[in-house]
Amino acid sequence: MAKRKRHLKVYQTSRWKKTVFLFLKFLGTLFLLGLFGILAIFVYYIKDLPRPEDFLEKKIYQSTEIYDRTGKVLLYTIHGEEKREIVSLSEISPFLQKAVIATEDSQFYQHRGIDIKGIIRSILVDLKLKKPVQGGSTITQQLIRNSFLSRQKTLERKLREIVLSLELEMKYSKEQILEWYLNQIPFGSNAYGAEAASKTFFNKSAKDLTLAESATLAALIKAPSYFSPYGEHKNELMKRKDQVLDTMAELGFITLEEAQKAKEEKLTFAKIIEPIKAPHFVLYVKKYLIEKYGEDFLNENGLKVYTTLDWDLQKKAEEIIADRVKINKNYKAYNAALVAINPKTGEILSMVGSADWFGEPYPKNCISGKNCLFDPKFNVAIGTKNNPGRQPGSAFKPFAYAAAFEKGFTPKTILWDVKTEFNPYCSPLANQLKDKYGIKCYHPQNYDGKFRGPMTAKNSLAQSINVTSVKMLYLAGIENTIELAKKMGITTLNQDPSQYGLSLVLGGGEVKLIDIVSAYGVFANEGLKLTPFAVLKIEDSQGNIIEEHKNTPKRVLETEVCRNINDILSDNKARTPMFGPKSALYFENKQVAAKTGTTQEYRDAWTIGYTPSIVVGVWAGNNDNTPSLKPGVVLAGPIFHKFMEEALKKFPSEEFKKPKEILTNKDVLNGKIGENGHCILYYVNKDKPQGEKPKNPATDIQYKNWEAGVKNWLISH
Repeated sequence: MAKRKRHLKVYQTSRWKKTVFLFLKFLGTLFLLGLFGILAIFVYYIKDLPRPEDFLEKKIYQSTEIYDRTGKVLLYTIHGEEKREIVSLSEISPFLQKAVIATEDSQFYQHRGIDIKGIIRSILVDLKLKKPVQGGSTITQQLIRNSFLSRQKTLERKLREIVLSLELEMKYSKEQILEWYLNQIPFGSNAYGAEAASKTFFNKSAKDLTLAESATLAALIKAPSYFSPYGEHKNELMKRKDQVLDTMAELGFITLEEAQKAKEEKLTFAKIIEPIKAPHFVLYVKKYLIEKYGEDFLNENGLKVYTTLDWDLQKKAEEIIADRVKINKNYKAYNAALVAINPKTGEILSMVGSADWFGEPYPKNCISGKNCLFDPKFNVAIGTKNNPGRQPGSAFKPFAYAAAFEKGFTPKTILWDVKTEFNPYCSPLANQLKDKYGIKCYHPQNYDGKFRGPMTAKNSLAQSINVTSVKMLYLAGIENTIELAKKMGITTLNQDPSQYGLSLVLGGGEVKLIDIVSAYGVFANEGLKLTPFAVLKIEDSQGNIIEEHKNTPKRVLETEVCRNINDILSDNKARTPMFGPKSALYFENKQVAAKTGTTQEYRDAWTIGYTPSIVVGVWAGNNDNTPSLKPGVVLAGPIFHKFMEEALKKFPSEEFKKPKEILTNKDVLNGKIGENGHCILYYVNKDKPQGEKPKNPATDIQYKNWEAGVKNWLISH
């Protein structure tokens, strides 16, 4: 029995050892297979490792070309011929070398081609976001990817990148890899490599770059187009430059004192020399393309972009603005902008964002976006998120009149142009500064300081009378007017309506030039709105159409309301008492609707006009909102007139359709004053324009003051 037990124990021990041996053998086989697989992958991906001299050869991309509407005038090329000049690492400033390492790969001298921590971090971020976003790439990996691989975020591409990076690090020194990298990385403005970038942006060799200049170039690498010092995000570039300096100090590459001194250094960028026509318009198009297709796609795929721009009109616009601004400077107005749109299609035919995109800011050494009277690169036509628009002055009035006409008021409606206090808690005599609650009293004046007594809504708008226009806004309703303006294309009136008040009709809310031109296009197009656009079609390198614009009109305003506005704004006789018979708004033998606008202290000057075929808007003034010395008809009017004369030569002569005669059962809406003379609130309830006389007119919050103004005028006349 004992013998059998010993035999069984020996058998079990032998079986266990055999099992362990087989398991270890299995693991060993797996290890060898895995090692063999890894070696196979390694051999597969390194079999065509590029020769070192390949890094010095130019990689050819097909550039994207932007044309005018005819396809014959090349306006701009996105990353066309690469500006590149190969130099040795010793000819590149140590400041730039350190700045690039600090921002792109702080562990460059510690790793052997890949940063394991960086890869793990990027994987975790990608998993969290559920899409490939983070790169985790070292300088070596970027060099491999930019030179030889696609930018598709696939596992195969990433493995190939890692293997080639490891092999490259085994073959070549860190200095050689950094030299190749600094000679091929794109910095924007078609500049590839440190030497080309240094000469493009600072007009000097890479070896002569200062610490501040080096940090600026390193800051560009992340997003060359977005951070371009010649675009609208220059301030963001300067902030990122400071971040680069802080990172360099944290890594011990420079001292805190050196970083602070470099932050305070004033940078002077070389004047851009790359060919570009209609620059503000082109950059507007480029921004649209980048947002839709991405910068890499534009750089590599040879697109042909056909825009809506009329090159003949664009040249005329630029010439006319440049000539007139020379005169306007005598009136302390140093800049101007223009937008022209086809109201029937929404096509942007011309866009001039400043008097001279290639000019120098004025006064010298002013800070862009803060205190420049003339800021050449800023596009006044479209504004920015932080600086969206300008106050339109009386150019906003047509929206209030249109809202009132929609509500049932007529062009013949009698409005009293008399001294009126609109704050119901202030004296009807309009001689107080504040009411008992400390709120300012509001009794606006007309441009010429005169009061005309009873006048029709038509004459009020045609002559741009302030007092009666404020009354018309009150009758139309502030909320209704804002809502209509938004429907017509104004995108900037986003505050609570109560924040604007009755001064809205005199231009109390900011608008973009392109928006208000497009909105006036609704009047020209008899109530149909077409969103403004700049790209007609896009073709790929094979001539296939990948985008073609189709604009669908949307009705936002009644036809008859538009015809009434058009009839008023095109009636030269109606506006003559204020503007004279042959002002900048008058065109002999041509019917053109037009409206001027001027803000307080002449800070903004506007003229906007249209025919059924074209809408033109002009702004004149100073970028920093400094007051000028003349109104819109003087500063913007001549620019508008000369440009419209040129534009009318290109379009068939068209006249506006006459509105239908409006008859109501209210004398005050039919142009009659009435026996005793009363403010309109006496006859027509503001909420029910066709209603009966209010049982107790005194309960209307504005009635007392409006009525007092009428009575005082009648007594004195």
